[in-house]
Amino acid sequence: MELLLIRHGQSEADLLGVLEGRADFPLTELGREQARKLAIYLNGAMRPEKIIASPLKRAPGTARILRDVTGAELEVDPLLMEFNNGVLAGMPKEVAAVQYPLHPEGRPAHIPIQDGESELEFRFRAEAFLQKTLTENQNANRVAVVSHGGLISKFLQAFMNMPAINGFGFPTADTGFHLLEINEQERLIWKLNSEEHLGGLR
Repeated sequence: MELLLIRHGQSEADLLGVLEGRADFPLTELGREQARKLAIYLNGAMRPEKIIASPLKRAPGTARILRDVTGAELEVDPLLMEFNNGVLAGMPKEVAAVQYPLHPEGRPAHIPIQDGESELEFRFRAEAFLQKTLTENQNANRVAVVSHGGLISKFLQAFMNMPAINGFGFPTADTGFHLLEINEQERLIWKLNSEEHLGGLR
């Protein structure tokens, strides 16, 4: 089975300078154009049979464009939601920097952010989605997963069996995608944060 991990297109939060996370902003026009370019590219190069998306507006907004071009089945799974950043969701970045300054040593991984979740809970969600996807899609050749940068990074850590606490991150650009393969012998990573579909569009 191949997995396409896809980050949504540009959202309105990117233009407003606010912390996104669970704040639910739709795509911008640029974000929709990024998604159209992605859909056209994937339809020709690596068409998915199924698409699974986060319910936050920016993800299904991207996924529906991919569905309309490829004809793939689309379902929504709340496990794919971005990090629950609690009190910080939708807050202007400069306000958050004053009211909730980062501790030099960071928040312990088991301590949730106010009204949100902990890093360990976030990683567990990614692990749960990975196992659920492998179990429920055993006969699929290629599944596209449309989610968010933070969740995708945790998913990649889970895919590589990395420790829950580690110093690694995997950034993903707007509509950037990662191509993974799982077979009986091994887990393979064929592409990381590919933006080849965008050309000069950013």
